[in-house]
Amino acid sequence: MDETDVRRPDRPSRVTCRTGRLASRTVTEPGDVPAEVLDRLRPICLGLPETYEEPAWVGTRWRIRKRTFAHVLTVDPDHQVAHARAADVDRPTCLLIFRSPPDEIAGLVASGHPFYKPEWGPTVLGMVVDDDTGWDEVAELLTESYCLLAPKRLAALVDRPAAPPG
Repeated sequence: MDETDVRRPDRPSRVTCRTGRLASRTVTEPGDVPAEVLDRLRPICLGLPETYEEPAWVGTRWRIRKRTFAHVLTVDPDHQVAHARAADVDRPTCLLIFRSPPDEIAGLVASGHPFYKPEWGPTVLGMVVDDDTGWDEVAELLTESYCLLAPKRLAALVDRPAAPPG
C-alpha cells in the first residue's frame, strides 16, 4: 500500500470514479454534518421507496435511482463559496438542498430564513439547518422533493400531505 492509499485525518479523503481513476474532487467525510442532523434526516430519506445514502463531494446525499433529492452539507465560506454566497452565510453553516415545485419555492423564499434560492436550477431550494429547524416541515419538503424526481410508480407509493383547500 503506498502513501496515497492511506487515509489521513488531516486531509480530505479522495474517491475513485467508476473507471477506477482517482476523482478530481476531494470529498469530506460525512462527519462534516452534525450527527444529530444526519440522525434526523436518515429516517425521512431512507423511509422513501428505493432510496439510498452516499457521500457527496462534500456532505451526504440521498438519491432515488441516480437523482439526488436531498443533500446536506456544512459549508465553509472559504471552501464552498457558491453555497455560502447562495445562503448568504459568512461562517460554517449546515445547509440542506432539495427540489421543490417553482410555485412553492416562491412562497418559501418570500418567508425568509431559513429558506434561500440557489441559482443552479429552477426547482432547487436550500435551507439553513439550525436549532430552530422544523423537522415535520423538513419531512414534507423532502417527501415532495423525492416525488418530483422519483419514477411515477414509486412516487405513487408515498403518502403525501393533502393539498390545502382553495
